[in-house]
Amino acid sequence: MENNIPIHLQEIIFATSDIALNRQLSQLEAEGQIKKIAPRIYTSNFDESEEIIIRRNIFTILGKLYPGAVLSHRSALEFKPTTANQIFVTYTYTKKIELPGITIRFMEGLPAIEGDNPFSGELFVSQLERALLENLQSSRQVGPTSKTITLPEIETKLEQIVQVKGEEGLNQLRDKAREIADKLKMQSEFEKLNKLVSALLTTKPSKILTSPLAVARALGNPYDKHRLELFEKLFVELQQQPYKERQDINAAVNSFRNFAFFEAYFSNYIEGTIFEIEEAKSIIQTETPIPNRDEDSHDILGTYKLVSNLKEMSTTPSNPEELLNILQYRHQILLGARTSKEPGQFKDKNNRAGETHFVDHTLVRGTLIKGFDYYQALQEPFSKAAYIMFMISEIHPFLDGNGRIARVMMNAELVKVNQTRIIIPTVYRDDYLGALRRLTRNDDPTAYIRMLQRAQEFSATLIANNIDELESHLTLSNAFKEHDEAKLKIIDPIS
Repeated sequence: MENNIPIHLQEIIFATSDIALNRQLSQLEAEGQIKKIAPRIYTSNFDESEEIIIRRNIFTILGKLYPGAVLSHRSALEFKPTTANQIFVTYTYTKKIELPGITIRFMEGLPAIEGDNPFSGELFVSQLERALLENLQSSRQVGPTSKTITLPEIETKLEQIVQVKGEEGLNQLRDKAREIADKLKMQSEFEKLNKLVSALLTTKPSKILTSPLAVARALGNPYDKHRLELFEKLFVELQQQPYKERQDINAAVNSFRNFAFFEAYFSNYIEGTIFEIEEAKSIIQTETPIPNRDEDSHDILGTYKLVSNLKEMSTTPSNPEELLNILQYRHQILLGARTSKEPGQFKDKNNRAGETHFVDHTLVRGTLIKGFDYYQALQEPFSKAAYIMFMISEIHPFLDGNGRIARVMMNAELVKVNQTRIIIPTVYRDDYLGALRRLTRNDDPTAYIRMLQRAQEFSATLIANNIDELESHLTLSNAFKEHDEAKLKIIDPIS
């Protein structure tokens, strides 16, 4: 017992070879201050079950009762009992010990070696390289009773190492595993590991890989697993309901272009490229930049060239390669004047917005290719538009211009089937960005979908036959105001 800590604060108390201490424990048990919950283990906690107490303190128990034990195999990677309530430990003998709520599976093997990590008391944990070798051993059991995780799970862990530490980090892991394999007499396990690493680094055939993530890496298209899970959530939510079809009332050439002007204007305003309306009109009409604002002017001009072209805005991808191609040439047009942003080229370094880190640059192509599967499975135009806009925004495949490209891709889905395009006016900017953040950070797609539905409902009220009348309608709708000045008003065009 801890000498200076009151009994009621000691949840776990151990019997020892000390006769006097054991006599004291027996007296405390008789007085009802502690109770025995397992051999050599007492507790002062009478409120919770023995199973809960043992699980919470299992590592303390292992470190105290089995000094020198090594938390190993799958337990060294998972740090918790399996769903079958088993935990795996390398020790001086092979034995199975039952405790309330947990079975400890002891396996005879080598004690801790250099690099294994001290954990709790005299308990150690297999270092990562040792744990991977241990998990490549043969196991007679399967599922939660197996001492090893599955091969696809091992491959996924190796893929995660590549994502975080790069190929150099994976090579370093292999080199270290090679060194300790001799000490552990695990040469055959190292050969398995070596083949997996070689396949991931595409130096050996990828047929040996089984994890989708690892196979994608070996084929040159590694992807962001977390983002794919997020895209799946959006996909599932979009499939839950039908969406109102809003026929485009601005399909005639002049109306289409007038609408496109404000589409380009607001899309750039969202990103901080701010012009007066008359300045923007001059840029579009003359194709001449405003003095001292060459790049900003070309941003608006590039956006307008895309969204005002009916043929271009009726073009959508039918396979992943087309998606990559469309994104790149549209980006080339959009940001053609910003050579420092590598127009038309996917990013070669990572980017972020505030606390949001976008997809790693090495995973852009693979994540776009995998994300395309959900896009292709959607049928309703609004669903496809909402999905592809978020997918592009979330991946952020370029150094700059990602939001604008995402909105171009969104509206192309709608133009293709003669549906109302979506404008995000200045007053609605915070609603738009807030809904994107909520989906990104909280995995909540409902606010995002509602936001776009309202934006399309608003956009459907815009009659663009006359650009001046359209501007007046936008003014009455508070479209040009900041979010803290007014709310977006949806005005019936007949009123």
